[in-house]
Amino acid sequence: MSARRVLTSLRQVLVWTALLALTAVLLVAVVVPRIAGATPYVITTGSMEPELPPGTMVVVRPVEADEIGVGSVITYQLRSGEAAVATHRVVASSRNGRNERSWQTQGDANSVPDPEPVRPVQVKGELWYAVPYLGHAAGLLSADRRGQLIQGLAVVLVWYAALMFVGVMRERRSRIAP
Repeated sequence: MSARRVLTSLRQVLVWTALLALTAVLLVAVVVPRIAGATPYVITTGSMEPELPPGTMVVVRPVEADEIGVGSVITYQLRSGEAAVATHRVVASSRNGRNERSWQTQGDANSVPDPEPVRPVQVKGELWYAVPYLGHAAGLLSADRRGQLIQGLAVVLVWYAALMFVGVMRERRSRIAP
């Protein structure tokens, strides 16, 4: 086998490996959460170390209040109606005089519980799965840029598939032609 064929084969293996890895990342970070009604968030502080260090992408699914118990990891709004969220573990559950539920949360790396109880209206969801380091990449891109990147990657994948198809057709013609 010639050196040129070896380099071509190696290049194809590397391109396919990169495409498969990129596809897997997109599935984990974008497609699966959307299909399941889940939401991805990025851990930005060390409060949940070592299990969820900064830069980890967490995906949370909506959950009924009755399903949240001590030990659950939930993502919740710091103040009801505001965008800022935290992802912490539930360390206690309680009900007030009107039978309204609330939870005491605490980061795994924190020495004291969070000062304010979390009410059901603040809960965005319970941890479904986490992907270490993926949050670093997501944090570099705004939501608009992520959408543009995904569209660009789709165009590149279609273009590459077309090139592969043309190459196969040329090879077939060269075998058939005398």
